[in-house]
Amino acid sequence: MFGILDISTSGMMAQRTRLTAISANIANRNSSEANGEPFRARQVFFQPGSPGAGSPEGRALGVHVASVELDQSPFNLRYDPGDPRALKSGAYQGYVQESNVNMVVEQVNMMQAARAYEANAAAAEATRSMVNQALRLLG
Repeated sequence: MFGILDISTSGMMAQRTRLTAISANIANRNSSEANGEPFRARQVFFQPGSPGAGSPEGRALGVHVASVELDQSPFNLRYDPGDPRALKSGAYQGYVQESNVNMVVEQVNMMQAARAYEANAAAAEATRSMVNQALRLLG
C-alpha cells in the first residue's frame, strides 16, 4: 500500500541530489580541479527502481541515482595569450581552457529539477491524504 509513497519520496531524493550537483556546478565554474584542469561539470543519472530491492510483486518502484559523472564535453576556450595558463602550442595556442559549465543549461536543469521535486512532493501529499481518508472510512 505504501509503494506509491515510496515512488514519490524516491523521486524527491533523486531530484535533491540533482539540485546539489547543479548548485556545485554553478559554484565551481570558475575554479580548477586538483590536477590543475578547469572544473568539469557533474551530471546526475537516474535509474528506475530502488538500488537494492523491488516491490513484493517483483516490480521495482521509484527511482534512484545510478551515478554522478563528469561531463566529458570539451572545455570552453577564451583567447588570452598573456595568461600563464594559456596553451603554449597547437591549434589553440594562446587560448585558456575554462570550465565546461554552461550557465544557461544549468539554470534550465535547475528549474526542471525544482519542478520535478515539487510534483513529487504534491504526489506524496495527495497519497498521504488518500491513505488518511481510507483509514478514516475504515475506522
